Amino acid sequence: MIESAIAWLLAFLAAPAVGLTSVFLISFVSATLVPLGSEPAVFAVVKANEAMFWPAIAVATCGNTLGGVVDYWMGYYAKAAFAKERESRWFGWLARHGAKTMLLSWVPGIGDPLCTLGGWLKLPFWPAVIYMAIGKFARYLTMTVALLYVPDGFWRGVAQMLGG
Repeated sequence: MIESAIAWLLAFLAAPAVGLTSVFLISFVSATLVPLGSEPAVFAVVKANEAMFWPAIAVATCGNTLGGVVDYWMGYYAKAAFAKERESRWFGWLARHGAKTMLLSWVPGIGDPLCTLGGWLKLPFWPAVIYMAIGKFARYLTMTVALLYVPDGFWRGVAQMLGG
């Protein structure tokens, strides 16, 4: 029963009608402080339909950037929570380099908190968002292209290992 429900859910999320919606939602949620990787969703949509390469990259970039904006605003309004960290070297580095540091928003583990700290420091909003979008776009483009070059036999082996 559960296996058929999971199979149905995966098939539903991979459907062209909701594939990009799923990519957007997963990319958005993964950019907040929830640890979730969105690259597999982008790759699955592109692998199912290669014509969706650029739309999937664009939708993932938009979703992930909007999630970064949520992080930025959380930091902007959470000054008290970070008050003791104000003297850390991260804050000095961010303050010194400004909105351009948002180019690193793609880095797993530090990118999303970096967006939050950018908001806390009240880095200029629109430049920060533009740099976030550039960094996130570069990540999705690089990861998806790299994953497309992995032979299909490898992915079949992974699916068999996972019981699929």
